[in-house]
Amino acid sequence: MKLDLTGERAMTPGEREAYPHLAGRLIPGGHCLGLRVYYEDTDFSGIVYHANYLKFMERGRSDYMRLLGVVQGELFAEAAAEAPGFHFVVRSMQIDFKKPARIDDVLEVVTLSKDVAGASITLAQSVRRGEEELVSALVRVAFVSQGRAKRIPDALRRATLEDATVVAGAVAPQR
Repeated sequence: MKLDLTGERAMTPGEREAYPHLAGRLIPGGHCLGLRVYYEDTDFSGIVYHANYLKFMERGRSDYMRLLGVVQGELFAEAAAEAPGFHFVVRSMQIDFKKPARIDDVLEVVTLSKDVAGASITLAQSVRRGEEELVSALVRVAFVSQGRAKRIPDALRRATLEDATVVAGAVAPQR
């Protein structure tokens, strides 16, 4: 198995072509990831257990960064050169649970860049079933290198700033 510089599994050659929607898709201002609710995601009452929404949103954030090139490619190499051993940590999260999801529901996790500061990125995330918003969250992730908060490398800053500009310009995500 091939690993990137942070020790994470890198995409294998041909993986994106073989599974084009596995990591979701980039949309104006961010990212959209489709997923299905499985039995293991639900509690005894048959609805999605609240903590699993956090997992769904983590997948959305991870795949968003993957498709921006953080896990591979020139963007990753440039970020690694500026901040060896970098990773992101959730600094804060505000979450609003509005409606439940149930087994076999097909959901979309939408992640939009809201703001890029010195060492953090603020993302607006929502979990939707069709047009219905089930959960919304505002998530601030900090960029950390060698155990300390660090300014986000320029390559990553440019990529996320472009998306944040689209969101600020009130461009709605396309489905």
